[in-house]
Amino acid sequence: MTSSSVAKPATPEAADDGEPAVQGLVAMETHVEAFRHVRAARRNELVEDYVELIADLIDDGGEARQVDIAARLGVAQPTVAKMLKRLAEEGLIQQRPYRAVFLTETGRELAEESRRRHQIVESFLLALGVSADIARVDAEGIEHHVSDETLDAFRRFAADR
Repeated sequence: MTSSSVAKPATPEAADDGEPAVQGLVAMETHVEAFRHVRAARRNELVEDYVELIADLIDDGGEARQVDIAARLGVAQPTVAKMLKRLAEEGLIQQRPYRAVFLTETGRELAEESRRRHQIVESFLLALGVSADIARVDAEGIEHHVSDETLDAFRRFAADR
């Protein structure tokens, strides 16, 4: 590769649409708020995944057992036990020794909201032309990290297709 063929970094003047091609740092408050949002989403992601899976297991087979949750998530039973304790402390599940796991009303509502968000994101990705398998997997991560405003835009876009 010759020195004349090396790509140069984009400059604000290089944009075709009149907008700068590269933006500077955003305001500190905006940056802080964005990272706060991401951290909160990451904290809630596992909780939402667990309650959604518990709801799916109950809806499909009438019960959610710790062993089934561990198998579905590909984790060890002690990992599930620790999370179930947290979910119980947060009032999302009820659990008794040697019995299935049950969602509280609050847990059921969270599972339904998480499922709704997942379906909207998956529909949006399908409307973009993403394959069904990839859309399902990608939606699993995206659903936790988009604002209600963005989710509504996804829903409108998918509905128009």
